[in-house]
Amino acid sequence: MELVKKKDKLISIIIRNDYKCEGVDFITPNEYSQQVAYMHHPTGKKIDAHVHNLVHRNVVMTQEVLFIKKGKLRVDFYDEYEDYLESVILESGDVILLVSGGHGFTVLEEVEMIEVKQGPYSGDADKKRFEGISDKEVFYKE
Repeated sequence: MELVKKKDKLISIIIRNDYKCEGVDFITPNEYSQQVAYMHHPTGKKIDAHVHNLVHRNVVMTQEVLFIKKGKLRVDFYDEYEDYLESVILESGDVILLVSGGHGFTVLEEVEMIEVKQGPYSGDADKKRFEGISDKEVFYKE
């Protein structure tokens, strides 16, 4: 797993395709409005049938999860003030939770991905667009 941070503020969690563990690993803290877990169970494992209770939640910020099915995607990270931080390349099988701050994307190889975020979608009220960096300004953290 990789964490993208600005000082102590978490911007993103990246779960690479080769990440493995036994059982269930909840990657996100309980207070996040978007919960992500990695699960690895042996053949025959039973997970109890269940329904989810109606629980009212107050969601004030959208967090999104991207599943990269195919291709390569560059993610440019920004803080909440729209200042550029760094970029990361995601490939097939990678998963990313965009926790806070801003982000922009450049498709490096034809990409297929699935996005999951809280709804309902609020249209233009859901996001503020801004001018991102140029390709010449890209910085990859070691």
